[in-house]
Amino acid sequence: MELQKPYIQLIKERISCRSFDKRKTDDAAMKKLGDYIEAVNAQAKSQLRFLLTKKQNENGDSPEKLGTYGVISGAVHYIIGVTDKTEKDEAEFGYLFEKIVLFATALGLGTCWLGGTFKRSDFAQAAQLQENEYIPIVSPVGIKKEKMRLLDMAMRAGAGSNKRKPWNELFFENGTQTPLTEMLAGDYAAVLEMVRLAPSASNKQPWRIIRYENEYRFYICRTEGYGMASYDLQKNDVGIAMCHFELSAKELGLQGAWGQAKTEDVPEKWEFVASWVAA
Repeated sequence: MELQKPYIQLIKERISCRSFDKRKTDDAAMKKLGDYIEAVNAQAKSQLRFLLTKKQNENGDSPEKLGTYGVISGAVHYIIGVTDKTEKDEAEFGYLFEKIVLFATALGLGTCWLGGTFKRSDFAQAAQLQENEYIPIVSPVGIKKEKMRLLDMAMRAGAGSNKRKPWNELFFENGTQTPLTEMLAGDYAAVLEMVRLAPSASNKQPWRIIRYENEYRFYICRTEGYGMASYDLQKNDVGIAMCHFELSAKELGLQGAWGQAKTEDVPEKWEFVASWVAA
């Protein structure tokens, strides 16, 4: 489906939204988003799926109170992500969920990644969850409230959402000793900057990239003791970074494909995820 804005612009514009105007809705936008989610589900290679659900009125015949522990205000619609408990691919999950988030942004809708601040049992019925399935991530989606709540501002400040690591901590050339500068990155400078701006759980920014000739190798640099036992949030975050990389590269006419390259010696805590081979 055609976007209203370029991906690079959407990546720059999109921020987490926790306050929604429940009095306003855009049915046409929600229909487009639902159709796009179905198209994304068809792209999935692993056992995962996404759906768009609407929170029922608490006074209705079938009340459905989707709990987010007070973190979210006024949300009526939610994007729910579902994966298989054993055959999950967190990188693909994060990659596809971010495509949905950016599409929602293009429609003028607000979103917010939620991994540990929602009650999963409340969403299980809406997702018709099967015994072998698990809900790792959800996002409210809707019209943003004009005025940000104090809680929103406090949570953004606490997570350091406006702060990003500098290039010399994220991107490297031919190993980990030489940082990859924007000048050396050439045509891929804008692409890597979109990776740098990617959202991540608690703003940990766990992705690292080493360029070897025409290959960009993605790694996880883990924060020890961080995450959930049932789901690899930091691998999910690398999937988000991969999404930004691919969409930005293709938008700029830089062709390539994902593969599994031979890895070089890297720090002990780094884990190889995938390699983008530029054409």
